Amino acid sequence: MRTAFIQELLAQSRARRDLMLLTADLGFSVLEVFRDEMPSQYLNVGVAEQNMMGVAAGLAHLGKTVFTYSIANFPTMRCLEQVRNDVCYHNLPVRIVAVGGGFTYSSQGYTHHGIEDIGVMRTLPGMVVIAPGDPLETTLATRALCDYPGPAYLRLSKADEPRVHESIEGFQIGHAIQVCDGADVTLVSTGGMLRHVVDVAEALRSRDGIQARVLSMHTVKPLDEAAIARAIEDTGAVMTVEEHNVGSGLGAAVAPVVAQHAGRRAAFRIFGVPDEAYSRVGSVAYMREMMGDLRSATQELVSARRQAA
Repeated sequence: MRTAFIQELLAQSRARRDLMLLTADLGFSVLEVFRDEMPSQYLNVGVAEQNMMGVAAGLAHLGKTVFTYSIANFPTMRCLEQVRNDVCYHNLPVRIVAVGGGFTYSSQGYTHHGIEDIGVMRTLPGMVVIAPGDPLETTLATRALCDYPGPAYLRLSKADEPRVHESIEGFQIGHAIQVCDGADVTLVSTGGMLRHVVDVAEALRSRDGIQARVLSMHTVKPLDEAAIARAIEDTGAVMTVEEHNVGSGLGAAVAPVVAQHAGRRAAFRIFGVPDEAYSRVGSVAYMREMMGDLRSATQELVSARRQAA
């Protein structure tokens, strides 16, 4: 995803001198292509994320559209006050690009896990929160953010993520993408879990006779509430899937929509990172084991819906 991001930002920057990229001494082997071609639109501020946000806000005040680049936990935790006061308070066009969302840097331990970032960012006023599901979504999200007028958070995984979409027509911030249809349950995915969710949906269809609709909810804020409402009406069961703490991310954003829906009642579950996973260190696969088995969780949700019907 990070390669798709930098390639698209570079392409846009060739025609847009107002676009700037800032980094806090990160992105080696990724950002050099932008630095070398666009030296006047690139700035490495050093290991100083809080300062980077202040610089980004100042440049935005001068008419620039600024992208900052760091590892997910740093720009959301270390400089939250600067994001809140300098960027959001003034509704500035600063895009906080976070690589390593979820357990991407799993082996480096909890200090480098990005599993509260969506929850933190979506509480901020005016902040758009986007977590693309594959490289193509990343390209289109980056393109859209070049023209978006306010602050935004772009959450990426890292590298070598599989491409899920062959093509996407009419990508829009705030509009979910239906990857496949089904009448028994809706799996709502955000971020780098999309390939896994699609694979599970295919297994449910071929092995268990469960028809699962899959939505790529690349934008967590503003949330596509209409897509959730249709899922409730059409399938009666909704499960959100995210590599993020269960208490504050996509699931927490979808839950009020389910609770307030005036139509039929829906079975609902949040599939994500429980508190017990916080003390673990290991590979991405090992860390995801702490989240449980998505196929089994979906089977249980469908069973509960059928029993309640």
